[in-house]
Amino acid sequence: MEVKIEDGKLIIVIELQKPTPSASGKTLVVATTHGNMPTDCVIDGKKVVIGLNAYIKK
Repeated sequence: MEVKIEDGKLIIVIELQKPTPSASGKTLVVATTHGNMPTDCVIDGKKVVIGLNAYIKK
């Protein structure tokens, strides 16, 4: 995952994966951080943490 702050916007670039069933089986996950991930981006002296799940309907 690549994260940066540019022009007041948080930009996240993450690799897409082959759609795989979510833990509940209700959706297909196409991108995930597998939990909360600290980044190198800093706001007010604190690292930005991202937890991301991108999915499609089954």
